[in-house]
Amino acid sequence: MATEPTACNHSARASGPAPGLRYDPRVNAPRSQDFIIATLDETIPFAQPDVGESEAAAVSEAIRSGWLTTGTVTAAFEREFAERVGAAHAVALNSATAGLHLALEAAGIGPGDEVLVPTWTFTASAEVVRYLGADPVFVDVDPTTLTLDLDLAEQKVTSRTRGVVPVHFGGLPMEPVSLETFTAKHGLVTVEDAAHAFPAARAGRTVGGSASAATVFSFYATKTMTTGEGGMLTTPDERIAQRVRTMRLHGIDRDVLDRYTRVGASWQYDVVAPGFKYNMTDMAAAMGRVQLSRAEDMRQRRQQIAARYDEAFAQLPLELPAAPDAGTTHAWHLYSVRLLDAPVDRDAFVAALSAVGVATSVHFIPLHKMSYWRERYDLHDEEFPVASESFERVVSLPISSALTDRQVERVIAAVRSCLAGT
Repeated sequence: MATEPTACNHSARASGPAPGLRYDPRVNAPRSQDFIIATLDETIPFAQPDVGESEAAAVSEAIRSGWLTTGTVTAAFEREFAERVGAAHAVALNSATAGLHLALEAAGIGPGDEVLVPTWTFTASAEVVRYLGADPVFVDVDPTTLTLDLDLAEQKVTSRTRGVVPVHFGGLPMEPVSLETFTAKHGLVTVEDAAHAFPAARAGRTVGGSASAATVFSFYATKTMTTGEGGMLTTPDERIAQRVRTMRLHGIDRDVLDRYTRVGASWQYDVVAPGFKYNMTDMAAAMGRVQLSRAEDMRQRRQQIAARYDEAFAQLPLELPAAPDAGTTHAWHLYSVRLLDAPVDRDAFVAALSAVGVATSVHFIPLHKMSYWRERYDLHDEEFPVASESFERVVSLPISSALTDRQVERVIAAVRSCLAGT
């Protein structure tokens, strides 16, 4: 009889899952090895978008309207999103990267300036600083939350430091009072990278409704809500909102909807700055409005999955994600664990789960390890001990709200088979 492919079975990893075998739908116990045997077409994706007929119908309606680019649907999405997070202004964009770029530009960041950025983030958080001719200054992260360590950030402040881009990693918001105290002390512009953090709140404050210069959300396909590609910038500052609106469309002082559909509209316009092409289409916004209406239900499903994982993994050699304290709403974009004294290393663990049809990811490869940032700023692992050590052990497990209960149990079974032999 052929050997069943179980997690951490190296020979099984080499040969792949047994062809034609499927998990028994009558089996509920995660201990069963049959439960995690999967054919290739049964792979559980790492990040499955939770979209359906309602989103398809909304996009279809936008197409049939005859207006495809930035128009009334996008404007409605902006109003609804601003209301949802308690922001004075919201500006829809074609990506969160665009939002970070325009927020820093509107805040006056430029050549010679420094902006504090955690090394534990995606490169977009730092590259936008370089777009403006400024320099990101990388900071290590808190060992529990993997968010910006403000004590270490304090040591990096110089006379050139103008801003900070805190990242709400995984969907757990940074503590807002400490962040505001730090930025006020040094007079820094704060642009929050909330790509992972919708919907989320801490200490009674919804992410996106803060006093920061701007907060930026991502609607990329893998995020907690999606428009396929897209992002949203929120701000309490009308001046910043207006600058971002202008710069998202070539620096033109009037958008196309205003020029061609308003009563008494004129084709005339002026270019007031060398802007960019960063606007969101009405088709994307139509999907976004449906996703926004479902956002809390999707968040609750991810929270349910996280709680099930916490329970199932409690006795395994894993450091589980930092738990939200009372009064905190965790977005649960990621469920990232760190291997402790495990029988396998991170890469073997990832390969083992893949062999039984469970896709994973790694968040993040710290930026100080990336060749561009490492070489430009002469960065070394020793400067970032928390991020460097965590990177060797971190794995993100599937937590999409589209996962079924049976898929969640298959993930659990695979992890336990690898780490506990059960």
